[in-house]
Amino acid sequence: MAHSANDPRPIVEVAAALVFHQGRVLITRRAQGTHLAGFWEFPGGKREPGESFEACLRRELKEELDIEVEVGPLWALVRHDYPEIGVEIRFFLSRWTGGQPRPLGCSRFKWVARQNLRRHKFPPADAQLLQQLVRARSLWEGPFCPEPLPSVPLPKSGGRSDSDRSVQPP
Repeated sequence: MAHSANDPRPIVEVAAALVFHQGRVLITRRAQGTHLAGFWEFPGGKREPGESFEACLRRELKEELDIEVEVGPLWALVRHDYPEIGVEIRFFLSRWTGGQPRPLGCSRFKWVARQNLRRHKFPPADAQLLQQLVRARSLWEGPFCPEPLPSVPLPKSGGRSDSDRSVQPP
């Protein structure tokens, strides 16, 4: 849906992280009582006035998951109109650099393999991106997806997941 200048709905600017690690991407589940509760999404959130998208993403991942990230290049820009608001989401490739993920601002999180990503229910704004993301094999193996360290298991997610193993940032 296109958002026009005559549309009275507010536009919310959002930054979202595509955090890859050991061939998996990090997703979070929206908490009950929030807009689009129960849907899975890529971690991130609303940009504050005067805040850069990169600073927004670092702040949101710290608040939502208690992790630090290095924000890389913009990978996609998605615009979507919901009945009550319009959203403009900037998806950035991001590298996990510190902290152990914990579900602070979400109900759960998971590290999900490429072949399992579409099994999760995403909001329409994020869902637009899924097909492209699954097809972009190089992202799942590239510089923003570090090789596994020999003796480092994957992290337990905030609940049942495709990868109930433990991980440390590279």
